[in-house]
Amino acid sequence: MPSRLDTAEWVEPADRAAWRAWLEANHASSSGVWVVTPKASSARRTLDYEELVRELLCFGWVDSTAGRVDADRSRIYVAPRKRGSTWAATNKARVAELTAQGLMAPAGLAAVEAARADGSWTVLDAVDALEVPADLAAALDADPAARAGYESLPPSGRRQLLWSVVSAKREATRAARVARAVELARQGRAP
Repeated sequence: MPSRLDTAEWVEPADRAAWRAWLEANHASSSGVWVVTPKASSARRTLDYEELVRELLCFGWVDSTAGRVDADRSRIYVAPRKRGSTWAATNKARVAELTAQGLMAPAGLAAVEAARADGSWTVLDAVDALEVPADLAAALDADPAARAGYESLPPSGRRQLLWSVVSAKREATRAARVARAVELARQGRAP
């Protein structure tokens, strides 16, 4: 059975204005599309990643899987943001700028308000700030090699380890993820 990604429409906007117009017309009715753009190395410019993401936020959408179309083009799957979807600090900063500029559409503002109401707006705050939760900190402190490995990871790797722990829904899952994070940290690796 083909997945939603296999059957999704492809959209190739000419520029940011065309992309915004597509979202205005389709954000409420589409379940997601592949946005196809020339690769960054191409002389042909249409829509860059930052422009794409800013317009997505305006309408309550989010980017996802990316890949290559051919030697000249790439694609990224975009869809309406699901309830409970987490918000990275970068996207929250973009939303603040877009709101100040008066560019947020009602659908985007509704997605932000829903995230604030269900807690998904702030769930990544501690991860983005690289705050190590007490259980993981104790486990790292008990293993000097793991602590050293964790400290040697770039911020992106530390965020991945932290998210793997804080996103656990059950205590048993969290304990297993703490143990796995310590093992990965000892190896100087992220999930």
